Amino acid sequence: MPFLSDFPLPTALRWLIYPMVVILGLAAMAIAMVVIVLSLTYPNLPSLEILTDYRPKIPLRVYTADGYLLGEFGEERRAVVSIQDVPVIMKQAILAAEDERFYQHGGIDTLGVLRALHANLLSGGKRQGASTITQQVAKNFFLSSEKTYTRKLYEALLSFKIENSLSKDQILELYINQIFLGQRAYGFAAAAHIYFGKPLADLTLAEAAMLAGLPKAPSAFNPVVNPKRARIRQQYVLRRMNDLGFINDQQYEAALEQALVIRRDVNETPVHAEFVTEMARQIAVERFPDDVYTRGLRVYTTILREDQEAAYVSVRRGVLDYDRRHGYRGAEAYVDLGEIKSEQDEALDEMLLDFPDAEDLHPAIVLQADSKKVRAYRRGGEIVTISGEGLKVAARMLDEKAPPNKRLRRGAIIRVQGEDKSSWRIVQMPEVEAAFLAADPRDGAIRALVGGFDFNRNKFNHVTQAWRQPGSSFKPFIYSGALERGFTPASVINDEPISFPATVTGSQAWEPKNYDGRYDGPMSMRTALAKSKNMVSIRLLQASGVRFVQDYVTRFGFEANRHPPYLTMALGAGSVTPWGMVTAYAVFANGGYRIRPYIVREIQDDKKQVLARAEPITAGDESLRAIDPRNAYLMDSMLRDVTIYGTAARASATLKRKDLAGKTGTTNEHVDAWFCGYQQTVVGCSWIGFDHPRNLGAGETGGTAALPTWIGYMAKALKDTPESFLPAPEGVVSIAASRSGGKGPAQEVFYEENAPAELDPGPPLDQSSKSED
Repeated sequence: MPFLSDFPLPTALRWLIYPMVVILGLAAMAIAMVVIVLSLTYPNLPSLEILTDYRPKIPLRVYTADGYLLGEFGEERRAVVSIQDVPVIMKQAILAAEDERFYQHGGIDTLGVLRALHANLLSGGKRQGASTITQQVAKNFFLSSEKTYTRKLYEALLSFKIENSLSKDQILELYINQIFLGQRAYGFAAAAHIYFGKPLADLTLAEAAMLAGLPKAPSAFNPVVNPKRARIRQQYVLRRMNDLGFINDQQYEAALEQALVIRRDVNETPVHAEFVTEMARQIAVERFPDDVYTRGLRVYTTILREDQEAAYVSVRRGVLDYDRRHGYRGAEAYVDLGEIKSEQDEALDEMLLDFPDAEDLHPAIVLQADSKKVRAYRRGGEIVTISGEGLKVAARMLDEKAPPNKRLRRGAIIRVQGEDKSSWRIVQMPEVEAAFLAADPRDGAIRALVGGFDFNRNKFNHVTQAWRQPGSSFKPFIYSGALERGFTPASVINDEPISFPATVTGSQAWEPKNYDGRYDGPMSMRTALAKSKNMVSIRLLQASGVRFVQDYVTRFGFEANRHPPYLTMALGAGSVTPWGMVTAYAVFANGGYRIRPYIVREIQDDKKQVLARAEPITAGDESLRAIDPRNAYLMDSMLRDVTIYGTAARASATLKRKDLAGKTGTTNEHVDAWFCGYQQTVVGCSWIGFDHPRNLGAGETGGTAALPTWIGYMAKALKDTPESFLPAPEGVVSIAASRSGGKGPAQEVFYEENAPAELDPGPPLDQSSKSED
């Protein structure tokens, strides 16, 4: 039989066939190699269990009692959503930006690869990616980000495996929840909250397009760090959506025109409760130390959003009002502008990095300053101009004679505040600190807590950690002890000077004085408390017995060792915290029961199953009784006089109600100022002072510096609460009290066994001569 070689081929045909044979042979070898590689590699690909049983790292989250998010803690900020809950416009934006043929390809988009190759050739080497959403899921869950052919092969194989195991919607859901989007945000739901402060469902088209542009390069297109580049990327996404028919021309133009409001503080939440959030975090860590930041715990506190915001606003107003009363101190710092080339130089923003915003107190760099006008650079490139009334507070520091290290000149760091361009004014960061705490006196649930002026500046919680002298705000406990020793609200005590040798005080000879230097002679206990007379408090303590009262005050929760058994205890020379004071005043508010304040109501897991729940003790349980109900009733009566006729008369006058009770407090040398008081449904305590104790200034008493914060809070907290009063307990009698000055209650109250046959009218309660502490 003849062979093919027996038939000679034309030379031209031979040169054509031989290369084809070689090429086909190489192709066959390549295919064989691919088959071998696939047969060896595919079975060894990792299990997809991590995808089918998706358990992302979900941060610890803290909420108000009424469900508002306070904060979250964890390496990854994440909120998991199902694909059904993702709005259509968000899905379309993602597909337009990342993988328009997602629902058509099988994991690898061949057309996309060819298009990217063509684009890369035309661009002269500028690389355009072609990774599909499936490939990105494979990379994010299983692979590193190294750029090698081996990694790309595994990525492709995993993509095929994922496509064969999961539906398209399941793959897209994984992508939407897992992808990193900058600012520690993982997933689009978390990014919506972090960048815009809203859930996915509330995003506008423009906002959705901004988020959809982030996966390509989260750092480069981050709207917080690079707003200009983020805007360019957003415009690209909108253009692609329009080209693909997802949106029409009208929607496209409207989205381009929408001005986006980006949250620059990623920790910002709808409620200002940073101190509460930190307390809740510590409680959760102590209770569940393992994986506390990754298992999705939900901590529900006791605070109410409206109450907390009222307290926050009131504390800030009180501190800023105090600060304004004591004048402008000058420039906060100075920066060197010698190398600055223009008023939009990026270096200006870098210089402001060390000066964070404090809510609405914005740092700015002075570019130009004279007595008529100040021009300053704000973070983000805004130039603000301050003139007229806006310069009033700082006028002295604009003068050429101002101290060189405080004068406002080019390069000075100042603070500005304003609602719009026409209302900018110069302000300053206060040096003084403050705290406020409010609780329900019936069970101790904390309703509002503000531990300081600015958590980011000073994380020291003054509510729980600041041990300060209470001053006259401690007097009610001295008076309560005196009632136990047989005194009555009508008992007459002499308000005259007194002195003691060192052997009595425990330190040195002591000649105490009344705050205002006035002595009014004999007066009733009721009048003395309303006027906050020091001499009467000292005589009451002396008559009651110092050691008896030291032990007695522990019924209110005070620690005996923090209140040494000396007569100075009568003027509040011991140490307390606002938390302790609220605990103690709650005893008067609830009729004599000692409750335990608490701030965490319950802790849930990521499935909302309750893991731990508070078990508060409630007033009314006689096992919790701290003082005689008659004592509480009499003290409540006298403390209401303080807010009607005494040192806190502003409270009842401002709030226009008679069921308020409390006591002002000012320590020696005006170092601390307090007001602690209550209405039957809420007890609150306000404090103001310096971290390094020093004089607050002349006239800065509890009634001036602390009481306004309490009033500001109560105006909101009691808005819809009707007046209510403690019911008279058994064993209390009332006797008509005709006062010559017309001030004070129409009847005086007594323990039944201490009641006189008739009541001496006594001296009038003269409001004009009240003390101011």
